[in-house]
Amino acid sequence: MKSAALKLELVRAVTFHCAHSYRVKSWSDEENLKEFGACFSPTGHGHTYRLEAFVTGPVDEVTGMMINLKDLDKILKEAVSLLDGKFLDKEVGEFLDTVPTTEKISLFLFQRLKSALSQTPARLFRLRLFETNDLWVECSEEI
Repeated sequence: MKSAALKLELVRAVTFHCAHSYRVKSWSDEENLKEFGACFSPTGHGHTYRLEAFVTGPVDEVTGMMINLKDLDKILKEAVSLLDGKFLDKEVGEFLDTVPTTEKISLFLFQRLKSALSQTPARLFRLRLFETNDLWVECSEEI
């Protein structure tokens, strides 16, 4: 009897804080308010985001790990440091002309994490970004 192949996923979480305002610059305040409601505010609002990174890869026979957590933690902290403590649509180049939705933030982080992890045996399989306890985005690539 053939045994099923197993796939391991390691999940590590990190939090960061930032502010944003949903605003399309070419629209009037009235249009932005109609489209984005409370998310549109000239003074913005902030969140404590929770990023969960799902990685997969071979398990090293000697260490028993697919990636050392200190290395993964460093990669995660470097990725979110670009956003942490910032007003996204006023301070972060990628969001100066883009509405900084949770979807856009997750795509931004996915690309950075994928690139950073390409230098390790592990690879990013999925990312989950929580804006609040009841709002999150999952981003993944097909295998």
